[in-house]
Amino acid sequence: MAPPPITNTIRRLRFDHGEMTQQELADRISMTRQTVAAIEQNKYSPSLEAAFRIAEVFGVEIGEVFQWKKPSTD
Repeated sequence: MAPPPITNTIRRLRFDHGEMTQQELADRISMTRQTVAAIEQNKYSPSLEAAFRIAEVFGVEIGEVFQWKKPSTD
């Protein structure tokens, strides 16, 4: 199975910001902890608005949170 085209650094960013829990992040972006967990595990891609809200919580650009790899055409 190919890796997901969108990856993220949410787990590291949470750790770097005082070991923020998934629940704390969820509360700050008005989502459920389960949704944050799914995003963090690359099982769910957030809406563009949610992605910007996550980046805002950490005070970083959206590209520091989410990375997109163009699928290879091999």
